[in-house]
Amino acid sequence: MEDTRIIDLLFERSEQAIEALDKKYGRLCRRIAQNIVGDGRDAEECVNDAYLGVWNTIPPQRPQVLSSYVCRIVRNRAVSRLEANAAQKRSGYEEALDELDFALCGGSRAEDEWAVGELTALLDRFLRTLRRTDRVLFVRRYWYGDAVKDIAAQVQMSPHSVTVRLSRIREKLTRFAQKEGFIL
Repeated sequence: MEDTRIIDLLFERSEQAIEALDKKYGRLCRRIAQNIVGDGRDAEECVNDAYLGVWNTIPPQRPQVLSSYVCRIVRNRAVSRLEANAAQKRSGYEEALDELDFALCGGSRAEDEWAVGELTALLDRFLRTLRRTDRVLFVRRYWYGDAVKDIAAQVQMSPHSVTVRLSRIREKLTRFAQKEGFIL
């Protein structure tokens, strides 16, 4: 089913919209949530919470790219769940965020809203400077939270090569952020 039709069904308040949404994007949403929270039950709850979030925000919202809209809600719910769980064991997603955190902030988290908005704009500009393959590696690791071995399989590289490339991308990001005056 086309995204525009799913959005129309949401505006009509038809429960078919959630079924269509799950059929089209459920697998992607579950993978994102699973990569972040690391637990199947929690991931499923995050996806269901995200569908409720979509139901509650469309209408009035009418997203131009439904997949991005849904994935962002899933990701936000999963990150919230991860923080709420305060797990003893660090997930792979937390490790990925720590990698970025160190590259940008020298190991200390900048949590005020202004810094987050500035960071978002900085990352958008930085991603535009990267070659396509490097952008894919960066987004797969730091947005979707994919494991290095999964990224390696997707881009047909060895896990070691992916790790080295990601390290170099983080170094570029650090230099870019310093040049932009972002490093705290």
